[in-house]
Amino acid sequence: MLIEAAHSSLLIVDVQEGLLPVMADPRRVLRGCDILLRAAARLALPVLVSEQYPKGLGRTMGELLALAPAGAVAEKLHFSCAFDAPLKARLDGLARPQVVIAGIEAHVCVLQTALGLKAAGYAPVVVADACSSRDAANHQAAMARLAANGVEVATVEMAVFEWLHCAGTPDFKDLSRLIK
Repeated sequence: MLIEAAHSSLLIVDVQEGLLPVMADPRRVLRGCDILLRAAARLALPVLVSEQYPKGLGRTMGELLALAPAGAVAEKLHFSCAFDAPLKARLDGLARPQVVIAGIEAHVCVLQTALGLKAAGYAPVVVADACSSRDAANHQAAMARLAANGVEVATVEMAVFEWLHCAGTPDFKDLSRLIK
């Protein structure tokens, strides 16, 4: 399945002040989410950003929060965004069947969100290099389990270049600079 901008939304899961610093590769997650948010803004994709219990885990990392559209942040207590009724209702309201997912932790909230969205009829795509877990083995296990359950696993570059579809456009010139 190609990731198509016209049919996609972007969901950044729980990249929060109290979680990100303890991930196996926090810089990679931050960079990947940054690129995805910039690409989504450039291509006018709808964006949602979840925060797992922000009272205890802090807010979304400031540099990502600054890139998120106004009103994009949604607090949750469920691990899965698919089982959080207000967040799921917001996703349903976007009427975009593909949900490109990045965030943390890969083996908990990201995994449960992707599996829940797939069960609900969505076509989730998890961006492996914009996700992490505290332990790299958990990240690897999550990606393997997602793939075994029919969830697409991609990279930041795959998502961005599939959203773009072709070179030689102003969007391509701007977004390709982010990846170099």
